[in-house]
Amino acid sequence: MDLLARLERYYDAVPRSDAAVEVHGPLTLYVGTGAWAYYARPTIAARHVGGDDVRRMCDRMAEVGVPQCFEWVAETTPTMTSAVRQAGLAVAEGPLLLAVDPLAVVLPSGVRLLIVGAEEPRLPDYLAVARVSFSEAPAPSTVDDVAHVRERIADGRTVLMVAVDRDEPMAAGSHQPVQVAGEWITELVGLGTLPDYRGRGLAAAIASALAEHAAAFCDLVFLSAGDGDVARVYERAGFARVGTACVGG
Repeated sequence: MDLLARLERYYDAVPRSDAAVEVHGPLTLYVGTGAWAYYARPTIAARHVGGDDVRRMCDRMAEVGVPQCFEWVAETTPTMTSAVRQAGLAVAEGPLLLAVDPLAVVLPSGVRLLIVGAEEPRLPDYLAVARVSFSEAPAPSTVDDVAHVRERIADGRTVLMVAVDRDEPMAAGSHQPVQVAGEWITELVGLGTLPDYRGRGLAAAIASALAEHAAAFCDLVFLSAGDGDVARVYERAGFARVGTACVGG
């Protein structure tokens, strides 16, 4: 099966343990049933998505009270980008990267990488790393958020890793393995470094270490980068571009 088709199957499978699924013609909506909100994506094998399809999905999202968020791969569903823009939504694009030959990245002196267990008392602090990394005004973790991640770690749906120095978290990331059509596939997500520690190669080190962890049982390991500059960091760590990941909202 084509690589991007395999990734599409992953994208369809990964939210299903946490979401109710509604198929609306060429678009599928994943309505989170736990602490996480999800998105709508092109239905597997959908050949064409139009602006009216996106507008109808936006109406459905409003009905069920979920954010208007769409995700897709540009090369797999070429009509999706224009359809989302026709519906009046903004589109962000970023490189989609496959772990081809991940390299071990040397950590700064004193820094350790830790796999976080489900019962880790400092889990709320570790989850805060990604939120602070991606937002100037991050919302605090809720009890439900933390409990949800503990459950996912316990049953293997999330593998969380942190970089620490003297037990203080500096960077974090995770991967989310799912078995799809007889093979294991995982995506590296939430790779972020606190502002004071950027420029030290920590995100690349965590990406490389997570890829090594996943390679023990996964057939495909991938991630999406925010832009070309970020992608080049991961390319130097052994990842290769295979497509374009898009988000509309």
